[in-house]
Amino acid sequence: MSEARWKLVVDQDGVTIAGDRFQLTTAPTPFAVDEAVFGVTESPEMEAIVSELDAMTRRTYGQYCGVARAMEVIGERWAPLILRNLLVADKTFHELVRGLPRMPEDVLSARLRELERTGVIRGRVPKASAGTVVEGTVVYSVTDFGRELEDVVIRLGRWGTRLLGDPRPEDIFTPEALITALRATFRPERTNGARLSFELHVFDMIVHVRVDGATLHTGTGSLPDADLVLEAGFSLTELLIGELSPADALAGGGIRLAGDPALLTRFAELFNMPRPAAARAA
Repeated sequence: MSEARWKLVVDQDGVTIAGDRFQLTTAPTPFAVDEAVFGVTESPEMEAIVSELDAMTRRTYGQYCGVARAMEVIGERWAPLILRNLLVADKTFHELVRGLPRMPEDVLSARLRELERTGVIRGRVPKASAGTVVEGTVVYSVTDFGRELEDVVIRLGRWGTRLLGDPRPEDIFTPEALITALRATFRPERTNGARLSFELHVFDMIVHVRVDGATLHTGTGSLPDADLVLEAGFSLTELLIGELSPADALAGGGIRLAGDPALLTRFAELFNMPRPAAARAA
């Protein structure tokens, strides 16, 4: 028989049933515990109870299916956005908090533990230049296993970008969201080997992209000697989904430039994902 994944403890503190993913402890019992009932840790009845508790705490779908398993790992609320942000760059806990300001910190901690346990991300303590450990700092990064989801995240962003309409009152826009939108709408088949660089100022954010043939490099911050500098607001989304032409964007003041205006047309060709007629803003 394989080793049980759970244990049963009965003492003055009460009854504790613990598995590899949960622990349930009752209040102290004011009566003697019948060992015939609670003392057999591998009885079929107790195993069934523990299995049910395990399923409830893990929020499983109860299906032997790869899609179900994947959703149990990355389908929890906020988990895909944590992955999105870490695919842009490695981050500390506090950097993740800043990038996901509406996510409760205890939920972030729980999601990070879950993603670490399943091998999607890893946390490491960095070393200073002298080789000493930086106390209290953990940097999270995506593992090779987790990076296999990068194409899934990009495709999901591509699909969702075409559902964006006007921002909701509660919506915020982050550099990670902007970079992901640019990566999602990039059309490598249209580059024809071109090498171009763009610096984007969107509200108080600055990000940049380099097009090197069919390869796209992205990052936050300014980019010295960028071929074109764009200043935009949410009109950038309309440009990306093909509902605003470069000429109309310039004429209406939705986008301002520093550089050759013809490069805005090239930008719109390279970063473009028109909304299907059937799609509607969520």
